[in-house]
Amino acid sequence: MPSFSKLEYDRRLDLVRARMEQVGFDVLLTSNPANMNYLTGYDGWSFYTPQLVAVSLTSNEPICIVRGIDQPGGMVTTHLGPDYMVGYPDHYVQAEDKHPMDWVSDFLDKRGMGKGRIAVDMDAYYYSARAHAALVAALPNATFVDSKNIVNWVRIIKSDDEIAYMQDAAKLVELAMQAGINAIESGTRQCDAVAKTYSAQIHGTDAFGGEYTSLVPMLPSGVGTTTPHLTWNSEPFNHGEATILELAGCRMRYHCPMSRTVHLGPPPPRMAEVADVTVDALNIAIEAAKPGVTSEEVHEMWNTYVKRYGIEKDSRMGYSTGLNYPPDWGEHTLSIRPGDKTILQPGMTLHVIPGIWLDNWGNEISETIHITDQGAMKFCDFPQHLVVKD
Repeated sequence: MPSFSKLEYDRRLDLVRARMEQVGFDVLLTSNPANMNYLTGYDGWSFYTPQLVAVSLTSNEPICIVRGIDQPGGMVTTHLGPDYMVGYPDHYVQAEDKHPMDWVSDFLDKRGMGKGRIAVDMDAYYYSARAHAALVAALPNATFVDSKNIVNWVRIIKSDDEIAYMQDAAKLVELAMQAGINAIESGTRQCDAVAKTYSAQIHGTDAFGGEYTSLVPMLPSGVGTTTPHLTWNSEPFNHGEATILELAGCRMRYHCPMSRTVHLGPPPPRMAEVADVTVDALNIAIEAAKPGVTSEEVHEMWNTYVKRYGIEKDSRMGYSTGLNYPPDWGEHTLSIRPGDKTILQPGMTLHVIPGIWLDNWGNEISETIHITDQGAMKFCDFPQHLVVKD
């Protein structure tokens, strides 16, 4: 069943079409599975093969085009009828002499969507160079342009129902984080700790369970904490070392990320100081994140505070998050960093993650927040300090 009502999907389609008219797009082809889900409800692990949703200014409904064997999945997860939930023949899949976009091009042309200014997701993980070349070759009467993440920018403002799913995801990540912290002990294998984290993440609550997240648990440990995106291995945790956990809960594809840092044994004094300072600065940034404030102004509030303590960070300290599929849970729109002049609005949801990665160790303590009329609200209620275990 779709995650939302037909009226909600119609509302989203109207917002996207209004943006299309503003920028002069006749047709939008989006291959980002989060965008496909947002516009239609389509939900399946089929994004390893070419697929897209087509939106025109004149069509009554979006058209979801997937591999033929996945079309029945669309009939289950969307409100679309068979004329708008279509599949291409399987002999196009991973063939050297043809491409699924050959079939898609012919289909779009017959539907009157093969000409004019056609916007595509030039920077999406799921839109290959070969897919683009096939479309361009088959539709000579079209001018292809970058969509510039037009659907992502509509997604950045969440409805109350979307916020409710993220609140559920917050409960899931709290359970998973606590399970991970409890499992980190000297001599315990990293993989065994992650297994317990996954169990809590998926088992969830009595009311609802969890789903696969767009990122696997990040678990750098020891010298690995000098960088953010290492996963686990079979080595044991060691006394005298830190471990970073960056996790999320996921409910109906809506994510709530959170990170914490655990140290086995007394931490170095500078690590303890950096953890305290970054938590204070994190909460200063959250307090500053009000409607009308820009992303870079939030960053400046954080940066001004940590500089007093000799802390410098040259990477962004947050981004918009919510609905997504692998390989990440960021929305690829707003970033909390210098130069980003995006104005915060009610309904935005941000992962504020001021990670510090130094030469010998690192520290991450993050929160996902919801911008409301009154200011920013944290989704989670979880201790923010550096966790020290004997």
